[in-house]
Amino acid sequence: MKYQLWFSVLVAVTLSSCGGGGGSSGSTGGTGGGSTTAPVWTAGVYNNESQYKDYCAAPRSGTDPYNSNQPYPDKAGTAMHEKMWLRSWSNRTYLWYRELPDRDPAGYSVAAYFDQLKTEQSTASSAAKDQFHFTQDTASYNQQTQSGVSSGYGIEWSVQSTTVPRWFQVAYTEPNSPASAASVRRGDIILEIDGVDFINDPTQAGVNTLNAGLFPDKSGEPHQFKFRRTDGTEYSLTLTSANVASSPVQNVKVLNTSAGKLGYMQFNSFIAPAQPQLISAVKQFRDQAVSNLVIDLRYNGGGLLALSSQLGYMMTGPDIIQNRFFERMQFNDKYPTTNPITGATLQPTPFYSKEINYEQNTLTSTSLPNLNLSRIFVLATGNTCSASEAFINGLRGVDAEVILIGDRTCGKPYGFYPEDNCGTTYFTIQFSGINAKGFGDYADGFVPTPAPQFDDQVKGCAVADDFNHQLGDPAEALLATAVQYAQSGSCPISATANNTSRFSNSFSNNAPSLLATPAVRHPNDRVLNQSIRRPIHEQEQP
Repeated sequence: MKYQLWFSVLVAVTLSSCGGGGGSSGSTGGTGGGSTTAPVWTAGVYNNESQYKDYCAAPRSGTDPYNSNQPYPDKAGTAMHEKMWLRSWSNRTYLWYRELPDRDPAGYSVAAYFDQLKTEQSTASSAAKDQFHFTQDTASYNQQTQSGVSSGYGIEWSVQSTTVPRWFQVAYTEPNSPASAASVRRGDIILEIDGVDFINDPTQAGVNTLNAGLFPDKSGEPHQFKFRRTDGTEYSLTLTSANVASSPVQNVKVLNTSAGKLGYMQFNSFIAPAQPQLISAVKQFRDQAVSNLVIDLRYNGGGLLALSSQLGYMMTGPDIIQNRFFERMQFNDKYPTTNPITGATLQPTPFYSKEINYEQNTLTSTSLPNLNLSRIFVLATGNTCSASEAFINGLRGVDAEVILIGDRTCGKPYGFYPEDNCGTTYFTIQFSGINAKGFGDYADGFVPTPAPQFDDQVKGCAVADDFNHQLGDPAEALLATAVQYAQSGSCPISATANNTSRFSNSFSNNAPSLLATPAVRHPNDRVLNQSIRRPIHEQEQP
């Protein structure tokens, strides 16, 4: 089995009508494991999770196109098998397993039972300690992560509110998508979907219509949208959903400044298709001899940890890295020296200097280009998460200077191995990441500040996200601030931001649609009138 460990965000949001595998460390016991008879819960007794794995209430049939067309492993079982597997798996691998409640699964659906298999404790800032506990349909997950294709319009939304008065604004669009073809652009605000007032409709029927339009079930669905541009102009159009291929690297360019040539690239997701695009961009920057580089990670929720380390290598190189590692993983206290998922002895993730075959999860012999830069500018918001934060932390661990421009990052020094069971892929926190200097305590995010005093503060400038300019425009506030800093060595006086808001809540229309009425709870939206949950997942090195 190939184990992939992700630092990424796949967001699921629901609108509200309201205002405002391995061994077990526990004892054996119980009944029903490994048969079609429903197992029985006994408090404090945890059977080996393998007794319940792949015993499904609704087994899949046929073959798995994302696993060499091998037959699905599903066997006839019960919902109690699925819940007992979740219980044993979480007890063995969850980073904070000691903080899990042990409630009788019989009173829950499978989804609701997984929903409560997480710590209820908080961080120092009173934020929920675990905000990254979620599920996704396995077929959708495999399609998006392996091919970069998902169904939707190709819109990344910036979300200010999911409840009345709702506020969704276009953050960017994917090239060659229905949205870009229709000239939807950054800054546009939704006013109506299929005739329903998006901002103010309080009814359940209206919420259902809005969710159906935002999250089409399949490609080929037409929905009527009304938008308002930042200049006040309103327009209506029909968007038809399609299978949209993500273009994770966009707007690669070189700017001439008084500080020399400055490279810029918008990088949206650490997924496998990004590798050749990143290599191409780095070669362009190298060939044009850039002396400063700006990486726009403001909407990058994460992805492959190995790709994050590759990017770190390409930005710096062996002279700066000096054989130091990128990140070291720490699992729960049951596994101080062994990876509980793969069984391998724990070793730090290096700065990978070679291309990776992500289909086979193996290193190749092809060397990556590098820029030998000791200073990198990173544009960030509350949507800069996980593998993006690991990139920042990994560079700081080898004394490369990171200048952070924008807002506080999301705060996720944690990761997990996505695990399929019965057609649902589960994501539950299993480890934390630490850089070569031993630092990984940024659960409340990295904060840009001109004069850092604490380890989770990063030299840089607080600047509000600017929707009046397109990404990559030299006049856009975050990029303009980075250019001014490169030229002057300090933040411009005009740099301002609202750092009291931890999340600017951007999510992709191409993300899986977990639609629900306000009465339904699921892992990504605990209470529908609170901030949206932004689930994250991560991927292991090959």
